[in-house]
Amino acid sequence: MEKSRPSRPSDSVIDVTDLHRHYGTGATRHHAVRGVDLTVRRGELFALLGTNGAGKTSTMEVIEGLAAPSDGTVRVLGHDPFEERAAVRPRIGIMLQEGGFPGELTAAETGRVWAGMTSGARPVGEALELVGLAHRRDVRVKQLSGGERRRLDLAMALLGRPEVLFLDEPSTGLDPEARAAVWRLVRELRAQGTTVLLTTHYLEEAEELADRLAIMHGGRIVTAGTVAEVIAGRPSRIAFELPEYAGTALPLLAPAEVAVDGRKVTVQTADLQRTLHDLLDWAHRHRIALGALDARSASLEEAFLAIASEAAQAPPQPPVGPTARTARRRLIGSAR
Repeated sequence: MEKSRPSRPSDSVIDVTDLHRHYGTGATRHHAVRGVDLTVRRGELFALLGTNGAGKTSTMEVIEGLAAPSDGTVRVLGHDPFEERAAVRPRIGIMLQEGGFPGELTAAETGRVWAGMTSGARPVGEALELVGLAHRRDVRVKQLSGGERRRLDLAMALLGRPEVLFLDEPSTGLDPEARAAVWRLVRELRAQGTTVLLTTHYLEEAEELADRLAIMHGGRIVTAGTVAEVIAGRPSRIAFELPEYAGTALPLLAPAEVAVDGRKVTVQTADLQRTLHDLLDWAHRHRIALGALDARSASLEEAFLAIASEAAQAPPQPPVGPTARTARRRLIGSAR
């Protein structure tokens, strides 16, 4: 399915510049985010990916206005989400990894409590209907399944008809049917103009939904772009098994790298069509049946694993100190 593209690339609703966030002081200081730059355009879905400890959650909390940056600037809808929270909060929706709603309340009661704290809230029944929980409205939260509680989290994030929606691991605990339903809803929201910033460990989810994405490692963004741009340059793969007595040597396949493990053969190539054509032509001429033949282009998962591995093997970066901008502010302040 072709994704809709933002019509005005310059119309950004999230702007992050040189974001830093650290915890502790002195020798125990931990630099969780080290100079992140990020722009999310109006009406697009942007996925923020990374290994555990990459800095995704620390970055998201600052963008959501739940924490102040140690340095750098963040603007959501033109405002500082932490300092100007009153201007930002009514226009955004946040789905955290764990909602933490009181277990004794029913789904509908939870919605009414949340609606009472939400400007311009949509009817609670409508929000529950959106996520497929209307039939569970009178069930206590503690009696909902894990997947149903995640859908309740999403319903509460949608109560205020947000312009910007933050989704933190929205598919965790969902079965395949519920996950597909959430994906359909997210697509509909984006088609209606909602901007979505998503974090997920399901790379298939990012590949399926994201207009653009960024991959974090060690507190930094190591690559960003469309799915196609991130995957570009990663080799396609062909795998097959030779019959017990092939009777002839494998052909020279270019441009490709061939690995043989007994009868199993794996080919990595930068030109899948050409390499597959040459391989099948060779097999046809020599009357060789290729068992378990599988040919596929590089996936986001393969690109993610390769990028994460490359970043992990790179020399460690020294802790980042205050930026020149902050140092300048301190100098000016001391001179007054």
